[in-house]
Amino acid sequence: MSAAEKITALPDRVGAATLNGLAYVGGLARLTGESAYVAFVGPFRGQRLRLQRALHQAMAVGVGAIPIVSLITFFVGLIMALQSAYELRRLGAIQFVADAVAISIIRELGPLITAIIVIGRSGSAFAAEIGTMKVTEEVDALETMALRPVAFLVAPKFLAMLVMVPCLTVWADFMGVMGGCLFGVTGASFTVMSYLRATRDALVVSDIVTGLVKSALFGVVITAVGCQEGFATGAGAEEVGHSTTTAVVRSIFLVIAVDLLFTALFYLTNRG
Repeated sequence: MSAAEKITALPDRVGAATLNGLAYVGGLARLTGESAYVAFVGPFRGQRLRLQRALHQAMAVGVGAIPIVSLITFFVGLIMALQSAYELRRLGAIQFVADAVAISIIRELGPLITAIIVIGRSGSAFAAEIGTMKVTEEVDALETMALRPVAFLVAPKFLAMLVMVPCLTVWADFMGVMGGCLFGVTGASFTVMSYLRATRDALVVSDIVTGLVKSALFGVVITAVGCQEGFATGAGAEEVGHSTTTAVVRSIFLVIAVDLLFTALFYLTNRG
């Protein structure tokens, strides 16, 4: 294809990519809506909610991620304190290091880092699990037994992620603040109590609420993308790996897009 033909075909490719992207987001919305219906409306209509499976998923998603979330967010809080202290000391404002760490961790980095860790641990696992079931025709077997795959496979994951990702975010926020506290006590003449008081004074309710709402939406996005990619898996073991990789990449992209949207909304509603 010549350069002129490539330029001529560019609008068609852009249009096709846009339509495919919108169709993909629509599929995620449909899967999320079905899962929400099964989790929150179905029990009132006589449909069984598999709480045992949801509890199993919650243990895998939440409890299993606590060590790595704790370690990473503690180090990130410490790094944020060191980086901010470098500039604040030059300005004679080292006492504001607690404010900088608290706002950056609780409003932004805590939810985002938690989401990325959960994507690597659980989002990829969702895609691999459902993709393997699709390849081995277990999904078809569920439909043959009159078990809806969304109700059996997706809804428990959706419920577990909706609860556990905000809980993990709260813990990540705490560990990030404690990482900053380590520097504050050893390098900025704080005591533990004075550092925690400075952290409390630096925050407003909207900071905490924004982080928790974002984390809940991150959990929904991760579940939808992981399960959607699992159901879209083609034939063959190689396709399972492809679906897992695609789920991780697309989850990270969509999580950052949602984070950007909320950050923009927060800026627009609070700039006055």
